[in-house]
Amino acid sequence: MAALEEEFTLSAVPLGCGPDGLLGVEPSDKTDQFLVTDSGRTVILYKVSDQKPLGSWSVKQGQIITCPAVCNFKTGEYIVVHDNKVLRLWNNEDVNLDKVFKATLSAEVYRIHSIQGTEPLVLFKEGAVRGLEALLAEPQQKIESVISDEEVIKWTKVFMVFRHPVLIFITEKHGNYFAYVQRFNSHVLSKYTLLLGQDEKSVIQSFTASLDRKYISLKTLSFDGCIYDTLIPIHPSDSEKNQNQKVVKSLLLKTVVSGNARNGVALTVLDQDHVAVLGPPLPASKECLSIWNTKFQTLQISKELPQGTSGQLWYYGEHLFMLHGKFLTVIPYKCEVSSLASALGKLKHNQNPGIHTLPHFVNWETSQGHVLGSQNSEPSKRNKDSEKHIEVELRKFLAIKRTSDFHTIIGDIVIGLLERCKTEPLFYPRNSLIQLIQMHVLSYSLCPGLMEVALEKADVQMLQLCLQQFPDVPEAVTCACLKFFLSIGDDSLQETDIDMESVSDYGDAVRDEKMEGQTEILQNGFNSEEYNCDKESSEKPQDTTEKTTSCPVIPKRAALLNAILRSAYSETFLLPHLKDIPAQHITLFLQYLYFLYLKCSENATMTLPGIHPPTLNQIMDWICLLLDANFTVVVMIPEAKKLLLSLYKFVKSQICICSELNKIEVSFRELQKLNQEKNNRELYSIEVLELF
Repeated sequence: MAALEEEFTLSAVPLGCGPDGLLGVEPSDKTDQFLVTDSGRTVILYKVSDQKPLGSWSVKQGQIITCPAVCNFKTGEYIVVHDNKVLRLWNNEDVNLDKVFKATLSAEVYRIHSIQGTEPLVLFKEGAVRGLEALLAEPQQKIESVISDEEVIKWTKVFMVFRHPVLIFITEKHGNYFAYVQRFNSHVLSKYTLLLGQDEKSVIQSFTASLDRKYISLKTLSFDGCIYDTLIPIHPSDSEKNQNQKVVKSLLLKTVVSGNARNGVALTVLDQDHVAVLGPPLPASKECLSIWNTKFQTLQISKELPQGTSGQLWYYGEHLFMLHGKFLTVIPYKCEVSSLASALGKLKHNQNPGIHTLPHFVNWETSQGHVLGSQNSEPSKRNKDSEKHIEVELRKFLAIKRTSDFHTIIGDIVIGLLERCKTEPLFYPRNSLIQLIQMHVLSYSLCPGLMEVALEKADVQMLQLCLQQFPDVPEAVTCACLKFFLSIGDDSLQETDIDMESVSDYGDAVRDEKMEGQTEILQNGFNSEEYNCDKESSEKPQDTTEKTTSCPVIPKRAALLNAILRSAYSETFLLPHLKDIPAQHITLFLQYLYFLYLKCSENATMTLPGIHPPTLNQIMDWICLLLDANFTVVVMIPEAKKLLLSLYKFVKSQICICSELNKIEVSFRELQKLNQEKNNRELYSIEVLELF
C-alpha cells in the first residue's frame, strides 16, 4: 500500500525556471536540507521541515549555471559549474560566488555526482570521469573522449557497491541507446547496447535505476507510455569486458501515462516494489503524480496536479520534489511492504462521497485525546487504561460502514499497535488484536510481525487464530509455532482459552486413558488381525490396541497441532526448518499423527470428528515430512523404536491393501466389459460373478 500526503511549497516566491524547469535538487550534508539549482543563475539552500530558504547564491550577470549544485559530503562545501567549464567551490559563510574558489577546466562538464562514502565524481560530456581531488590538482589536464561523435549523454546516476562507487550513464545516437558502467575499484568501463525490442525507433522519455543484487535494474519510460526494465551486470565476466554487449528490455508496466505529454514525463524508483510516475494518464487529462506497485502491476494512488509540472521528479527519503506551476512543491509519501492483499483493488479507487472514511494512516501508536494518567501512575495501570481506550475507539471504527480499502486500513491499525508494542514492552492490546483478526480480512503479509509478537508473549490463542485465518504464513513461522505448541506445559495450556472445534470428539481419547469396548481396529476397512501380510505382527493384538488407541497429548494441545496440520506450506521451504525441532518433540508429534491415522481408520469415510479437522492426506503428508527431515535422528532414539515399528507395519499393511484394491479393480473392469456386451445385445440377463 502507498499513500501521498498533503503537499506544501518550499517558497512563496516563484523560482527562476526556464522552459526546461530546474537543473536539479540535491541533498546537503545536513539532514532535511537540500540544494535547489534553477536553470538560470541561482542556487538556493532549503530546509524542508521549516519550508524556508537558508541561503541563496547567484553567479554574476551574463553567466549561466550549467550543472546542478551538489554538496561535498567529506568537506561540507558546495560545488557548481557555470558556463560548462568553470567550477566553483563555496560554503555557507560565502556570499558572492564571484569571489569564491574558481577552477577552469579543459572540457565541458555534464554532471557532478556526490554521495556519502566517496569523493565527488565529475562526468564530462565526452564520457570521461574524474575524481574531484585529482581534477582540482590539475584543472587543465587533458580529458579523453569515451563516447563517439554525435553520441549525447541523456542520463546518469551513481551507486555505492561494496564501498566503491559505480557510475552508469546512458547515451543516445541516431535513435540508438547505450549504457556505460564505470567501476572505480577496478577502473573498468563496460558498454552495453539497449535493445528496444520490436519498436526500434521507440523514444525513451525518462530513466531511473536501482541496485538488484549483482545487477543495475534500469527502468525506462518510453514514448508509448510503458515502463520497461533492463538488467545490466555490475561485474561482467572476463569475456564480456571491453565488448559492446547487448541487453534486452522487458515490459514492467503497460501504459501508465499518455505518450504525447506536452511537458514531458518523469519516472523514479521509490523502493524494490514501487515507482513514482509524473505525467497525464490520458491524452486529454491533467498531469498526475502516481505510485505504482511493480510487483503486482497495480496503481496504488494518484494525485492530480492542476497547475501543471515541468516533467521533472526527484525523491529523497520520504519526500517527492517537483515543480507544480512555478513553485517547488514537496509531497511526503509512504510505501509499505508489498503484499498481494494490499495491492488488489487499487486500479480503481473511487470514493463514495456519502461514505465516511478514515484516513489511510490511523495513529494507533498513541491514544489521542485520552489522558493516560498522571506522571506518578504505575506504567502497568497506564497501559491498561490505554488498552481499554483503544478497544472503545476500535468498536467505534468497526461500526462505520466498510469501504473498498477496509482490509488495508485494518492492516495499518495492526501495524500501528505492533509498533507501540515494540517501544513499550508492557503494552499489549490483546483483545483489540484478536478482534481485528476475527474480522477475516487480514493476512500475514498485511500485518508482518503480529505472529512474532504473539510468540514472544506466549499467546497460544492468537497464534491459533492466525494459523486458522492467514493463508500466507511463512514456513519458518509455522515451524516456530509448532516448536512452541510442542514445548509448552500442559498446566499452562489448561488455563488457556483455545478453540476446540477440531477435536470435539477427543474426550474419550485423553492421554493415559484406554479406550473401552474397542477390541479391534479397522484400517481402511481392513482388519489387521484377520488378514495381515506380516503374520508375526498380530501375535499380541490386545497390547497393541491399548497403546495405539490413546491420544498422546491433551485435547488442547491436539487443537493447536491440528491448526498446524491445516496450514498451507511448501515442502521445499518447510523441510529445512523441521530439522531444528528437538527429537523428543518430533517423536511426540509422530505419535499424535499416528493416533490421528488410527482415528481416521475407525469409520468408512476416513475422516476425523469435529469441525474442520485435519484430513487424512494432511496427516500422511506431515508424517512423511517429519520422517524425511529427521529420520536419522529419530531412528537413534530408544523411545521412538516402537513407533517406527508401528509405522513400518502400517506401511506394509497399506501395500497389501493397495494390492487387494488392484485385484478388485480388475474385477470391476470385467464387469464393465460384460455390461457393455449386455447393452449391445439389448437383452435382459442375470449373471453371478464370484470375486473371491
